[in-house]
Amino acid sequence: MAREGLATGLGTQASMAVRFLSAGDRALVVEFGDRVDPELSEEVLRLDARLRLKPLPGVVETVPTFRSLTLYYDPLATSRTHLEPAVRALLGRRGHERRNARLWHIPICYEAPFAPDLDEVAHLLGLAPEEVASRHSAPQYRVYMIGFLPGFPYLGDLPPSLALPRRADPRVKVPAGSVAIATNLSAIYPYESPGGWHLIGATPIPLFDPARSPPALLAAGDGVRFAPIEAAAFRAIREAAAAGGHQIASEATRE
Repeated sequence: MAREGLATGLGTQASMAVRFLSAGDRALVVEFGDRVDPELSEEVLRLDARLRLKPLPGVVETVPTFRSLTLYYDPLATSRTHLEPAVRALLGRRGHERRNARLWHIPICYEAPFAPDLDEVAHLLGLAPEEVASRHSAPQYRVYMIGFLPGFPYLGDLPPSLALPRRADPRVKVPAGSVAIATNLSAIYPYESPGGWHLIGATPIPLFDPARSPPALLAAGDGVRFAPIEAAAFRAIREAAAAGGHQIASEATRE
């Protein structure tokens, strides 16, 4: 059973307790809460940025999630006993350590054959397919975390009117670029893979390229806006992207 510790003094949410959890003998989880929330996400990313600016001895990698930050470390170089007080000392600090987040404008096609579940989703929600597409492309989404697959972004928050549970019959193959929804989130599949989310569109933009630096296009803390396009434009952008001739629009959102 993982040992736990508590810390307080988080400024905007001073009453919120932070838990420290051991994940084996090579990782320490710093857990900020128990829900998907932008403020919790900011706390996670602030701590991650502080640790990147001034790495702790023995820490080899940090991985942010919706509500926690995992510190992977070399057990021959450090331990939880040394790391926990060092992390506690960083929690109450205020500053501008967060990296420059970007707002990405990602093209999406809601037409057949790129949206195999759109009609079913519309029926389940009591909306027209065009209204589902309109509501999905209206908000600015937050990239809460990257996971499941390399470059796979978990995007929140989906409009409540589009909330649905995952599919009862997951697919064995979801095409690369598929844009999907489930619960209160949206996501983009960077590779062909199994998946149980509802596929309501697709983007021609590659989200992960090992030859690119960094390989993942999106990062936790970034923003995403979907820009609807027609099928002809989808194919043209996909061809240009494959040839390295398409630049996705983005802008800095934080100094």
